[in-house]
Amino acid sequence: MATPTADKFLAEMARLVREKNGSQIQNFLQYEPPWPPLYSQMISELRQTYPAFKQSALERKCAEALPAEEEGDGGGSFTSFISFLAKYFAFIRDVDVSQLLETHDKLKALLGQASIVLSASTGLIILPTVISLSRTLSRLAIGLDKRPDLVANLTRRESTAGGEEAGERVTLAEGSANLIREAFKKCASERSGNISGLDGEGKPEGRRIGIYLMANVCLKLFFHCRKLRSAEQIFAMIYQQSPPLSLYPAAQRTTFLYYLGRYHFANNHFYRAQLALQAAYNQCHRQATRQRRLILIYLITSNMILGRFAKPHIYRRPEARGLQEQFEPLCRAIARGDIASFRQLTDINNPSTSWFLHWRILLQISNRCEVLVWRSLARRTFLLSGTSGDAANKKAPTLSLEDVLILATFLEKRALGIGSKGNNINGSAIQKADGRKHTNSIFIVPPPLTPAGTPPATEDEEGLPDGYVDPDLLDCVDPPGPDLPTIETVESTIASLVDQDLLHGFVSHGQKRFAITGAKNASPLEVGFPNAWRTISAKMDDEVPGWVKEGQNRGGGGTVMHLSGARPVGA
Repeated sequence: MATPTADKFLAEMARLVREKNGSQIQNFLQYEPPWPPLYSQMISELRQTYPAFKQSALERKCAEALPAEEEGDGGGSFTSFISFLAKYFAFIRDVDVSQLLETHDKLKALLGQASIVLSASTGLIILPTVISLSRTLSRLAIGLDKRPDLVANLTRRESTAGGEEAGERVTLAEGSANLIREAFKKCASERSGNISGLDGEGKPEGRRIGIYLMANVCLKLFFHCRKLRSAEQIFAMIYQQSPPLSLYPAAQRTTFLYYLGRYHFANNHFYRAQLALQAAYNQCHRQATRQRRLILIYLITSNMILGRFAKPHIYRRPEARGLQEQFEPLCRAIARGDIASFRQLTDINNPSTSWFLHWRILLQISNRCEVLVWRSLARRTFLLSGTSGDAANKKAPTLSLEDVLILATFLEKRALGIGSKGNNINGSAIQKADGRKHTNSIFIVPPPLTPAGTPPATEDEEGLPDGYVDPDLLDCVDPPGPDLPTIETVESTIASLVDQDLLHGFVSHGQKRFAITGAKNASPLEVGFPNAWRTISAKMDDEVPGWVKEGQNRGGGGTVMHLSGARPVGA
């Protein structure tokens, strides 16, 4: 049976290949329904003339339209492109979009063949198609990953790339990301043209054009799978081999900087994170409200951890709607040194923390902002009971650590719900006042709390006698109750703040006092309690590993970048 539509398609494709018109080739290769009428006719012809068992004949037909002996400028043949075109015909002939798993596998195979074409000397013509296929595969993989009912029967185990342990189960989305990463590597490792990767007009040339487009698709999948180690490989390769980021379109820059900021945030490099996120926010289009909101959530959090709070006008922007209600109470608790409110706002059992858990920023806030709460508490204590000193008699302004302990204990008790007598709300040594149980409670069955006059039950629901204690714990001492601050706790905390330059002075361990130095001709408050943001930022530089800037010295070839090995800010 004749195939006039397919013949016309192949003739047009041959012309585009000779003209090296990659963007038009990508427009011709449609693979997502609904099909235009001409494509529906071509699919009907393929099903009737070249069914699945005639795949070899279909490849021969493609070879007649694109002869294998025809060579490109670099001497590479079109053989791989012929195979890709035959696989494309097979894809549109056999695909059933109602079967999502099969569609995913067929699309993945098509992208794999396109990646082979990309590595050839004439591979630039297929780059727009590879990018389009990668985006489609990414959307489908993420959609399937959110449908456990569809992927529950997948038992395939694959060996992961990138040095991860062999035999580790690879999710469907991660498998797609690994395939897309191979195409990214071919873009990043381009060796043709100028050694700088730029053409005569100073723009990226060759396959380097697709570096950030492919990287962004990979990063989207890796962050969805929470595979930061795989994302690190992307950043390291770009840092060594990519032209400067500023030479690429704004949309690519913004997306890449967002993921780079997220990566450094996840690795506790908050200063680097805010640099990348701030640049992404500044370059993001004002009408892209959803994208600006995503960036802003992590940008506000990074700055808050560094001691810089968002100003009121930020919260009035469209993309910041509702963020003030989430962040403002935390900022207020940090600024006031209110340990009780801070504990309650970051308690994982508090329903209001579900928003922070959703964005995966709760642990960073609760762990990293606590040091700022203690700094503010020490400052507030100094305002209440500190001595201003006497410069004439060479007496430095001081703060009693006992006073700090009094306030800290009061606030911790309030956070735990402990009354004035120091008893917790449940009256049990193994039950903490905030509802959390001591670890040893799994081995102990405490006597039940029963109304007055009611005899206690003799056994619990598991048949164990009341008051049962595991034999291994018979000689153990009962936990003393809630963990309240001690003078040693306060002393070590203040010393840590001094070591981090968040307090300026020294600790007198004998007198249990903190003394402010250098306040002879200045306010003790300003000298002894320097601005946290300015103190931290003064120690940092503006280099962000993974972000290639113009004129930046990235070292010699073969340099290995360990992005997660540095000491985190505020540690």
